[in-house]
Amino acid sequence: MDLSHGLPFAPQKMIIKAGDYDECKDAQVVVITAGIAQKPGQTRLELAETNTKIMKQITQNIMSSGFNGVIIVASNPVDLMTYVVAKVSGLPKNQVFGSGTVLDTARLRYIMSDYLKVSSKNIHSSFVPWNHAYVGCKKMKDIMKDGNHPMEDLEKIHQDVVNAAYEIINKKKATYYGIGMALSKIVKSVIDNDNSILTVSTYLKDGEYGQDDIYIGVPAIINGNGVRELLNLELTDEEQAKLDNSCRIIKEMREESIDKIINE
Repeated sequence: MDLSHGLPFAPQKMIIKAGDYDECKDAQVVVITAGIAQKPGQTRLELAETNTKIMKQITQNIMSSGFNGVIIVASNPVDLMTYVVAKVSGLPKNQVFGSGTVLDTARLRYIMSDYLKVSSKNIHSSFVPWNHAYVGCKKMKDIMKDGNHPMEDLEKIHQDVVNAAYEIINKKKATYYGIGMALSKIVKSVIDNDNSILTVSTYLKDGEYGQDDIYIGVPAIINGNGVRELLNLELTDEEQAKLDNSCRIIKEMREESIDKIINE
């Protein structure tokens, strides 16, 4: 009701309503945002186990409608939950992907733009390898050198991005506007079939980034079919080690309990 009352100010015609799962049948895109928030003292594995059960039930209901579109997952932990939805749905892997680090990339662009006093629209980055962060057509690292900015500030910018969600949650209990705008961009890329490059949680299957059979946030081209293709970026040894460690943790959680819940 609250959103519907604002429709006279909407840029185009919309219908907002509470629907049922059977209405998913003819949908082009379904976005899953359900899941519990991490409670004090709760481990990431406990959170993942609870949200896996939620993802499983939701996905089964979606698929029972006859749905055959694109599913975008925004529930946490997003890489793991995207894996769950892909497994349970049985859809082609390109039709299931997660919000990944799209919001983190936006935060990075905003903080970089504020630091350099340059429009965030001219900041182009793939989170988080600094060799692939650009201001216009110039590398961020070269900007730092030429402008006599201390290179240590890059680590501070990185930490500000990492801590951004925690700061917002501490001040207003939850983040919703930023991720809402990020999801709107992702959905628009699918509906408009515009082949945007976004850092979404994408399925790696052929040894990309040294990994396989895992969903992880990497740059990918998004269109009406979901993930058209992913982009392979050259990582430093340190960056590759961080990626490998993240993938190791995800796979350990899968083996410990997530796969068992999926197969119950």
